[in-house]
Amino acid sequence: MAQGTIPSVFIDGEAGTTGLQIRDRLARNSAVGLRSLPDADRKNPEAKRALMAEVDLVVLCLPDAASKESAAMAASLGADAPKVLDASTAFRVHPDWVYGLPELTPDQAALIAAAPRVSNPGCYPTGAILLLRPLVDAGILPADHPISVNAISGYTGGGKAMVAEYEAGTAPEFELYGLGLGHKHVPELQAYAGLTRRPIFVPSVGDYAQGMLDSIPLHLDLLPGSPSPADLHAILAERYRGMEFVRVIEAPASGKIEPQALNGTNMIELMVFGHPVQRQAVLVARFDNLGKGASGAAVQCLGLMLGIEVETALSVAA
Repeated sequence: MAQGTIPSVFIDGEAGTTGLQIRDRLARNSAVGLRSLPDADRKNPEAKRALMAEVDLVVLCLPDAASKESAAMAASLGADAPKVLDASTAFRVHPDWVYGLPELTPDQAALIAAAPRVSNPGCYPTGAILLLRPLVDAGILPADHPISVNAISGYTGGGKAMVAEYEAGTAPEFELYGLGLGHKHVPELQAYAGLTRRPIFVPSVGDYAQGMLDSIPLHLDLLPGSPSPADLHAILAERYRGMEFVRVIEAPASGKIEPQALNGTNMIELMVFGHPVQRQAVLVARFDNLGKGASGAAVQCLGLMLGIEVETALSVAA
């Protein structure tokens, strides 16, 4: 990037759901210059390669196999290689890529800022990791503890085929999926939550476009020291104190939570529902699956990688 010029970004796969929302967010930022290929050249590898050599950062919003091809193309440019931010699953546990969750640890944002290659987190793991990692680090949750993560997303989190079914009115109002227990998000969830035992992950989808809830039940009397719900809340609150996009809030007294309140933002809310007599708790994260769960998170990482201030939201947080 020449001195005095704004950084330029190319979104490879900008026509997909995540790519469109990243583009909409970046369009609000005068500190970033967006570059695109003409429609006729989008599948032209030479045109793509030439554009990659001209920009400062490439965002990959592609299926895994295509992301690997584009990442290799960018790396082949040598001194002209741009930084790469990948939104697929292809590199999330790859040792040469930095995991793009700035709140993961106190030094993660600095690692992202210095990295030439960053892998954007999956939507479902984002909430579960932010709930679990502080408890594991504090020793209040053993790394080998049996963990189950239950989650629900709006249908935009399920890819083009799922979106098409819901928009056509042919999909069910609610369904569990991933019941083969081999969901592609589990490796990153386990790795970055700091778990040594593979967690059980059960995702679900509802007939609404955006909004996500992750919930994790815990038997408190099985944890070291038999902590209270208030103890868990305090650990989370201390870990994320002062962080712009993470709020640790009191659980609603109603015992209810809906998933869409943070849509259009890059915010995530963490809370602990608990019953001190029954010695049980449920950890809950609420966020937008296309915000902090995808496009908002990508723009947040992009800002760190380019060293600029960027607007991550499509709307103002509630």
